[in-house]
Amino acid sequence: MPAYKIIEIFTSEAIRWKGKPLSDAIVEHVKGKKIAARCMVTRAIEGCYENGDIASTRLEILSMNMPLRITIILPAAQTESILPQIEEMVSDGIVAVQHIQVLSHKTERQLIPKHIRVKDVMTVSPCKVSLKTPVDQVVELLLSSHFTGVPVVDEKNHPQGIISQGDLISRAKMPLRLDVLASANADRIKCVMQCLSQIPADKIMSSPAICIREDRWLAEAVDLMMKKTLKRLPVIDTVGALSGILSRQDIFHTVAREVPDWRAFHHQNVQVGNMRCVADIMRRDIHTVFPETPVMDIIHIIDANDVQRVAVIDAEGRFLGLISDKDLFSVFSKHSEGIWELFVRNHPLMEKRKKAETVPDIMNKTAKDVMNTECITVLENASIDEAIGIIVSQGIKRLPVLDVEGKFKGLVSRESLMRTGFGYETELPTAQIGNERQ
Repeated sequence: MPAYKIIEIFTSEAIRWKGKPLSDAIVEHVKGKKIAARCMVTRAIEGCYENGDIASTRLEILSMNMPLRITIILPAAQTESILPQIEEMVSDGIVAVQHIQVLSHKTERQLIPKHIRVKDVMTVSPCKVSLKTPVDQVVELLLSSHFTGVPVVDEKNHPQGIISQGDLISRAKMPLRLDVLASANADRIKCVMQCLSQIPADKIMSSPAICIREDRWLAEAVDLMMKKTLKRLPVIDTVGALSGILSRQDIFHTVAREVPDWRAFHHQNVQVGNMRCVADIMRRDIHTVFPETPVMDIIHIIDANDVQRVAVIDAEGRFLGLISDKDLFSVFSKHSEGIWELFVRNHPLMEKRKKAETVPDIMNKTAKDVMNTECITVLENASIDEAIGIIVSQGIKRLPVLDVEGKFKGLVSRESLMRTGFGYETELPTAQIGNERQ
């Protein structure tokens, strides 16, 4: 084991740092460093101070301002990362440091600290619609935002349901996913909106709304989202009114903010239990094509397999790029009539192909002409926490997974990170991946 040190602070309950009890401030200071340190606070039942004061639980008048002992144990190399601030914070008391012999250091990895509640991480004052809001207004709201679902509330602001992208496609017959629809020309969008304007929100929403109280633990919310296969949860207050919404992105932001650097722990010989890497959770059954694959074949793969993207690889299996339905739509947007018919749902594939044949330029395109080569990737031996950090910082939903030689191994998605990263081993069936639930 590397060298360890113990920092001990002998102080009292009355001491404050910036208006907060000193013990609370020091615990937060240590936690915020995300280092391999343990901190504990103990309260004495009796004691005396240099100035002659005595504190004792035996006499009520002397039972205030009891002595406190704050103990921090950590690798010696990390001592200087917290000690200078602690010395400044302790305005009354004794700070002592000594070397100790540590035989082993073990800890269990977890993505969400147990003390965090839903209200600590939820998005407050979320966008919402009423039961009779026309669906075209719902779509306009979603097209102008970064989310793909919105709660539906009654006149008392009580959630009655939620409208997701999946509801818009399956019940309102919206022809394209929201991000693909946003790439369409104004006339096409107007046509879609006119079709949706006669439908009220309550006719297509998923109901009843599955909600969670804002004072519940975040871990409970994750459990509920996984069991019900939900991407977001309306959050309610004590009287059942909507007070926020909790999305997977909110949870991932919390993980990125709270989780320490587990790899650094490993390098310090700290034994971390339950460590998992991207290779353990990625999807391997991803469709792949070669650079010379015709675009029409790619469209057939996307349509026939109900997938949103394919990976492009070379003859050795090295990753070259991704092609999504959005990429295809954007590339061929100048052929608005043919490509629209190619992508709109609820038409047999062969009919789409026949109509697409009226656009000769499409027939000559191959994967290399349309693939996105600016993809952010992750190595298969990266930790789940690293993958979450990339997804949060880059604002993306899926990461191509490569080995050290650059060969494509699979994809890791928000769904797989949620389901297996938080201890739910069973993946969704392939047919459900990409379909929207609440």
